[in-house]
Amino acid sequence: EAIVTSEELGQDLEHVEVLQKKFEEFQTDLAAHEERVNEVNQFAGKLIQEQHPEEELIKSKQDEVNASWQRLKGLALQRQGKLFGAAEVQRFNRDVDETISWIKEKGQLMASDDFGRDLASVQALLRKHEGLERDLAALEDKVKALCAEADRLQQCHPINASQIQVKREELIANWEQIRTLAAERHARLNDSYRLQRFLADFRDLTSWVTEMKALINADELANDVAGAEALLDRHQEHKGEIDAHEDSFKSADESGQALLSAGHYASDEVKEKLTILSDERSALLELWELRRQQYEQCMDLQLFYRDTEQVDNWMSKQEAFLLNEDLGDSLDSVEALLKKHEDFEKSLSAQEEKIT
Repeated sequence: EAIVTSEELGQDLEHVEVLQKKFEEFQTDLAAHEERVNEVNQFAGKLIQEQHPEEELIKSKQDEVNASWQRLKGLALQRQGKLFGAAEVQRFNRDVDETISWIKEKGQLMASDDFGRDLASVQALLRKHEGLERDLAALEDKVKALCAEADRLQQCHPINASQIQVKREELIANWEQIRTLAAERHARLNDSYRLQRFLADFRDLTSWVTEMKALINADELANDVAGAEALLDRHQEHKGEIDAHEDSFKSADESGQALLSAGHYASDEVKEKLTILSDERSALLELWELRRQQYEQCMDLQLFYRDTEQVDNWMSKQEAFLLNEDLGDSLDSVEALLKKHEDFEKSLSAQEEKIT
């Protein structure tokens, strides 16, 4: 009876399980004694049937034994129920403690101040965080189940209701805290990603501008018309590439302006980079225009040299014609020479227009 009337219900799940194991051993022993009680009842019945002179005393003792036996079985049933209830409560406590421990462990990861140093590291951190958020989404079902279990246990075990409610509130507080941490970290990582995306575009564009400037400055001025034409064609191709990058410059500017409008924590750096990007683009366009003018001037000069050379060659040939002493020795020959001279004068007039 001391076993079944014990109020010890255990301090934790392991302790309750030890008590349950001991109680199971007691129940096995109790079941073993039931046969003994049956034998006592059978023997008492036999004595009463034989009209034993102590029949009244036998009946009294029999009733006393049966009453004690039923009382013991009743107490055992109550003890079994209490231990089962204690196991339920302690199992709930353990599940809540394990869940809170997991939440705190993940909370330390989410409290990290590492938001990435470049685009690749930010993307890696975002993937890792999205994995944590998936874990949280899976955990939400468990938190809801534990809250529902808390409600059930409070109704089934009102004596433990206050302690169960404390655990329930502790679980909810930790759950709400980690959800807030997760949302804040996701927002910060998104801010970091947008910044690093902008900075990566900035580096790509400024690097491209440097390369393009070197390319534009690389060509020497041509020494003939064909070379000058090739330079102008190639220079126009550079302009085509510059125009093709206009969308990239526009996109980078819009990204930077969006960061400024949102009050991004790196607004000062973004503003500085936007100014540099604009200046670099303007400098590139100015350089291209300067070189265009130089190439066109080179083209004009080479055309002038070519035309001058052609006129010089023509005049050299015509000078030989004018120095000819042949004035003709007949009317026909003189007329022929006059015809040639008229042709020369027409050619001279044409060349004069070209020269002037």
